[in-house]
Amino acid sequence: MPPSLNLPDRVANLVATRIGNQVALTWTMPRRNTDKLFLKSDVAVRICRKETVGSVCKAAGADLLLAPGVKGAFTETLPPALAAGSPRPLSYFVELKNRNGRSVGQSNAAQVVAGEAPAPVDGLTAEVRKAGVVLRWTPAAGETSATAVRLHRKLLTQPTAKPHPGLLEPEPEPAERNLLVEAGSRSGRALDKEIRFGQVYEYRAQRVVRVTVDGQTVELAGPLSAPVQVEAKDIFPPAVPTGLAAVATAGENGTETAIDLSWQPVTDSDLAGYAVYRRESEGEWQRISPAQPLVPPAFHDPQVQPGHTYHYAVTAIDQGGHQSARSAQAEETVPNP
Repeated sequence: MPPSLNLPDRVANLVATRIGNQVALTWTMPRRNTDKLFLKSDVAVRICRKETVGSVCKAAGADLLLAPGVKGAFTETLPPALAAGSPRPLSYFVELKNRNGRSVGQSNAAQVVAGEAPAPVDGLTAEVRKAGVVLRWTPAAGETSATAVRLHRKLLTQPTAKPHPGLLEPEPEPAERNLLVEAGSRSGRALDKEIRFGQVYEYRAQRVVRVTVDGQTVELAGPLSAPVQVEAKDIFPPAVPTGLAAVATAGENGTETAIDLSWQPVTDSDLAGYAVYRRESEGEWQRISPAQPLVPPAFHDPQVQPGHTYHYAVTAIDQGGHQSARSAQAEETVPNP
């Protein structure tokens, strides 16, 4: 058999990302050569880039020497000519050579976008609301609908062990999550609804321009903003009950004199129940329901007198003890028997 040329296998998993004017490449070095024999020494790696199909692949930095099977990595700052101008495709390749400088060819093309990077995001703030975390930033001058803003969220709260294994609990939150704000990014505002109260989050933001290259979408991302942290404390009361109605019954034929109340259920997920308040004329409101919140949206009040007029209002209470404002009043007069 002829002697082996010891040509390293071709790299097929090159990936390139650009953030600001920094381009980072990652790939896996092969363990074998084209004759399926294990490589026994470091391999020379040439990295190059080209703007158009058929153009010369220009070297990007000096050659590297990497061991077989390791994870390859390379980072470069784009030359000024490639970091300016309109967005356009830019392809990177790695080529592995044997000791005689021969190779089986370039790797797969890993594409990024050349051109001027989007402006950094300034003035990022985060504020907790009942519906989630409201994020705001300063819109950039001349920003178009082609520019989006990506919000990077990191969970800072350390997970705690379950006190009672086997109990049903919600799925743990992902440590990191991204939220892409499309054309609405020009408003400088977004709402992250996928938060959990009691957690601490960190947010960073970057502008993103997306370009279609050969039918595929490639992103050009600007630099990441300074981080902002927010503790999602639940200090918000539930919604105010609506639809309160009062119906009196007179004590005839042995029936009880009373007023029955009903209202529309409040749909807050952490609702504990309701409290009922009553007053006569312009008197002070007094809570007439038990200390524990009422679970059903109804109440039976037998402590009434014939001929008296009563005013009622209802509040909602969540599991944290926060109480809503009183509902609109319902008025009812108990008839004389």
